Amino acid sequence: MLITIDEQDSRPIYLQIILQIKEQIRDGRLKPGETLPSVRELSDALGINLHTVRHAYDKLRQQGVIHFRLAQRAKVATPRERPASREEIELKLLPLVNELITDAFHLGLSDKELRKLFDEALDAKK
Repeated sequence: MLITIDEQDSRPIYLQIILQIKEQIRDGRLKPGETLPSVRELSDALGINLHTVRHAYDKLRQQGVIHFRLAQRAKVATPRERPASREEIELKLLPLVNELITDAFHLGLSDKELRKLFDEALDAKK
């Protein structure tokens, strides 16, 4: 597992860690059941506060992306067998989609251009 922190990124470090771990799971670099570095190991490797890594791991656990027990290392969780309910999708993704639409508007993108960009990003991740 390779995590890098971008000091120029406006997102908090814990969020950068979360997003990189999720992406590595999605693209197969991290597999279900695979053990993640300990909080201390990752914080030492990245040169960051261990509470930042712990916060990222806690958020990933809350989201069902990883699981761990006391005195055990975090492991990648098995993906859902069934998609989330419409209600859960609307609760978790709709605010992000609305933010993306707003950002695209402020960048001057048309709906058509945003759809094309989204399709290209989806195709690139296959």
